[in-house]
Amino acid sequence: MRNTKNNRPIGVFDSGVGGLSVLIELKKILPRENFVFLADQLHVPYGEKSKSELVGLAYRIVDFFINKHDAKMVVIACNTSTCYSIDALRRKYSLPIIGTVPAVKPASEKTKSGAIAVISTPATSKSRVLKKLIEDNCWGMEVFNVGCKNLENAVEKGNIDNPRVHILLKKYLKKIKNSKIDYLVLGCTHYPFLKKSIRKYVKPPVKLLDGGFSIAKRVGFLLKTNFLKTGKKTKGKTLYLTTGNSAKFSKVAGKLLNKTIKSKTVKI
Repeated sequence: MRNTKNNRPIGVFDSGVGGLSVLIELKKILPRENFVFLADQLHVPYGEKSKSELVGLAYRIVDFFINKHDAKMVVIACNTSTCYSIDALRRKYSLPIIGTVPAVKPASEKTKSGAIAVISTPATSKSRVLKKLIEDNCWGMEVFNVGCKNLENAVEKGNIDNPRVHILLKKYLKKIKNSKIDYLVLGCTHYPFLKKSIRKYVKPPVKLLDGGFSIAKRVGFLLKTNFLKTGKKTKGKTLYLTTGNSAKFSKVAGKLLNKTIKSKTVKI
């Protein structure tokens, strides 16, 4: 039976504040939905963890969303966690689970030069998922796959335009500086917050591409087809949670979202 008043929240998680870039797009497209955002900052960075560690953490987070918040859907707002844990999650749980993968396919479809670049965490860069995305979509193309250690950590601290960030960006982006790429894929949900800084090293006509909008559209489609769309006519609410220090999270999240954020610390 169609449920027109399904006001249960959508659980959204990341290792930290990066997933807020996905949450922004979700709230734009689905303003009436309720969300629970969890930053697993106790275990950040995900980009340097093993597959078994990532799967174990993902199990605990999804259990938390279901048991504590009766979530109707889960969005993994983290490329690294998606690459290593989404298959295991979908085997274990019956609710819809949507992942985040680098926007390689749209970049390959849009490129005119036949060359693209992907920047991501070291774990995503080495993952089977990214390798397959490139193999399936970039036949005959030149693809620069650049793993970027410590960029995720910089954003976690709210450092999006300081000297340390520029040292890191200059180091990683020099690998593509003289290439013929026309699309740079931001393969970590933390990286959209670095767009302004990235633009100092990657000039137009190169376009920056992330997956936030596509994820939000996919969530909207699945809500509709699974009869999970809220029946509310008013603006939805968002609960902000962290496994780390709530004061620090609130400060950094507030800076990134340009508004006051109140969060609380939870155990998973």
